[in-house]
Amino acid sequence: MLAKSNLDQNIRYIVANERDMCWGLTVCSIGFQQIAPHDVYPPKCHPESYFFSPNKGRVLDEYQLIYITHGGGKFCSQSQKTIFVKEGTMVLLFPGEWHTYYPTEKTGWDEYFIGFKGNAMDQRVKESFLPKSRPIFQIGIDDRLVYLYREAMKTSYEERTGFQQVLSGIANLLIGLTYSIDKGTYFESKRIQYQIDKARVIMRENTGKEISPETIAKQLNMSYSQFRKTFKEYTGFAPLQYIQELKLQQAKDLLRTTQYSIKEIASMLNFDDVEYFFMFFKKKLNQTPTEYRNFSRGKTTVTIENIFSI
Repeated sequence: MLAKSNLDQNIRYIVANERDMCWGLTVCSIGFQQIAPHDVYPPKCHPESYFFSPNKGRVLDEYQLIYITHGGGKFCSQSQKTIFVKEGTMVLLFPGEWHTYYPTEKTGWDEYFIGFKGNAMDQRVKESFLPKSRPIFQIGIDDRLVYLYREAMKTSYEERTGFQQVLSGIANLLIGLTYSIDKGTYFESKRIQYQIDKARVIMRENTGKEISPETIAKQLNMSYSQFRKTFKEYTGFAPLQYIQELKLQQAKDLLRTTQYSIKEIASMLNFDDVEYFFMFFKKKLNQTPTEYRNFSRGKTTVTIENIFSI
């Protein structure tokens, strides 16, 4: 359904069948609105189910991701006190959550939005990737996001077979980019990114040496608790887990590309003994080092009795 289409209003309200809803995420609405200074907001073209009074607010039964690319205004929700939003701000609306927002009369604003629902998004909220307490993302102006919104509008007009699945992919990419940009901005603003990058370089350059997360924290002039917490938030790994993953990748490379024995590789990667290396590798990949080496070279697996001699 097309609500209005001209240079300053381009809004689509989209239907999804029962099969589409099994996909995990379906798109309900997509559009662009250019609100000039002193214009009425929201525009009269909104259908009844979406129309609201900025003074009273509303509650939707879907998520909406709103991107302000020009101007500014105010936003308030059940979980967020009134806050000024400006160009470069992304706002996430949650189903069942009261909210209101509007541009200032002096500036108006340009907004892109996409509405969606589904179990995939519900799970992200449940796992606190996108909590209701943080509906605002200060991500700046990013042409990739504008391109994706416009691609979604184009896809909604064409309505080719499987277009809901394509729209779902675009919506997921918008959500993922918003999350990634916001997270990167957070770490940059905290001057942490340099330290995390330096920590990862230290880990990579010392894969075969005995170096502890505590030692790395000291080199970065950070307390270990602060370093561990920040590193895990940034990478998804605790420092020791990251070191182990690097060792695993290095072990795989050496097994695949060199003739070193398993005992030599274990020593090169500073494992206490070959038996511990064997257990570590088996636990991570459900394969012994010998099985992995033979598999990667297209050979049949030798017996476990020969493992330490290879």
